[in-house]
Amino acid sequence: MLEEEYQKRRALPRHLQKQPEPERPFSYEIRPARIGDLPDIREIYNYYVRNSVVTFDEKAWTHKKWREKFDHLQKLGLPFLVAVAPTGQVLGYALVSPWAGKSAFRYTVENSIYLGQAATGKGLGRALLEALIEACEEIGLRQLVAVVSDKGAEGSIALHEKLGFVEVGRMGRVGYKFDRWLGTVYLQKQLNPKKKTGILKRIFGADD
Repeated sequence: MLEEEYQKRRALPRHLQKQPEPERPFSYEIRPARIGDLPDIREIYNYYVRNSVVTFDEKAWTHKKWREKFDHLQKLGLPFLVAVAPTGQVLGYALVSPWAGKSAFRYTVENSIYLGQAATGKGLGRALLEALIEACEEIGLRQLVAVVSDKGAEGSIALHEKLGFVEVGRMGRVGYKFDRWLGTVYLQKQLNPKKKTGILKRIFGADD
């Protein structure tokens, strides 16, 4: 008897074989970040620091640095969102920071979005960016800026453009990481603020 035929005969009937568990649907909740999320956020970001040129940071961020960032954004009242799996693990995050330190820039912020490796390619980046845009409009912000690496971030550029960002400029060879020169792409989106709020006064000490 041929080996192939022998294996067929000795195999259990299909209804008695152990069937693989069906793949669980990808699900998440988007909510404001909490202090307890910072270890996961740190790991997500540091992966890109160590392995990519989508961030120009060359040194991994410590928990202390992320806590300072979290406290600063909380004080300013700026959006800092996370997408969380049913298990509580952070799958990705999105935040905005002041565009510049001068008070005339108080209506403009810069966004930052990063996904864990297991959460890429599932539409989570778009969901986070949409939620971030809405959160910015809710507090009266008017311009959202993205500064993206011109190497290795084509997906990020495409995502921003799909959600209404327009490329407004480029700078070439302004960064150097992993023995290569890198440039930046600037994209901008005009927001539709829902209301005026005193939050912008708290950021720069200027009237809204």
